[in-house]
Amino acid sequence: MFTPKYYEQKDLKEIKQFLIENSFGILVNQVDNKPWATHIPLELDTDHDGSDILVGHIARANPQGKHFTENGTVLCIFNGPHSYISSSWYKKEEVPTWNYIAVHVYGKLSILSEDEVMASMHKLVNKYEKASKNPITLKDMSSKTLRQVKGVIGFKIKIDDIQATYKLSQNRTEDHETIISELETIDDANACAIAQAMKKNTL
Repeated sequence: MFTPKYYEQKDLKEIKQFLIENSFGILVNQVDNKPWATHIPLELDTDHDGSDILVGHIARANPQGKHFTENGTVLCIFNGPHSYISSSWYKKEEVPTWNYIAVHVYGKLSILSEDEVMASMHKLVNKYEKASKNPITLKDMSSKTLRQVKGVIGFKIKIDDIQATYKLSQNRTEDHETIISELETIDDANACAIAQAMKKNTL
């Protein structure tokens, strides 16, 4: 994706944390010569050789899976907070804009075995059940229920390239504090999150 240099995020530790916290992404490949996208959790993990991977699954009925080629390149898109930035907050006349955080990950996709799919499902459920008052585990489920796993295609994506855009008004240092203050007055979770990201980015 196009990212001006002052919006590029190069801190891999920061990017990995973003991927962990914003793991519901968009998987894109080609289906019948058209881009095809599926919204799914894509979990950051480490492969047996220590390389970074994303792990996920889609319904076997999804046409996207029929076009997975072994080691085919796919794109994964992750969106973070975003907010409108009014130019009335600037000291000088200018057009409004939008602040946001987004990460694009490119990599080679390979299909998981049934055992690997089940292992990834255990990890996924355990991660998100932590917030539940009455957490469940796949170990508690019957073999009949778990047979539903046969209805999905699991995969891992070996990461080749990461492009991270943190557009946080880095080019408007004279207006930075005002933008943050204005964002914090808005009753909106995205606006508040962008304000916090702007503060963190200036540390």
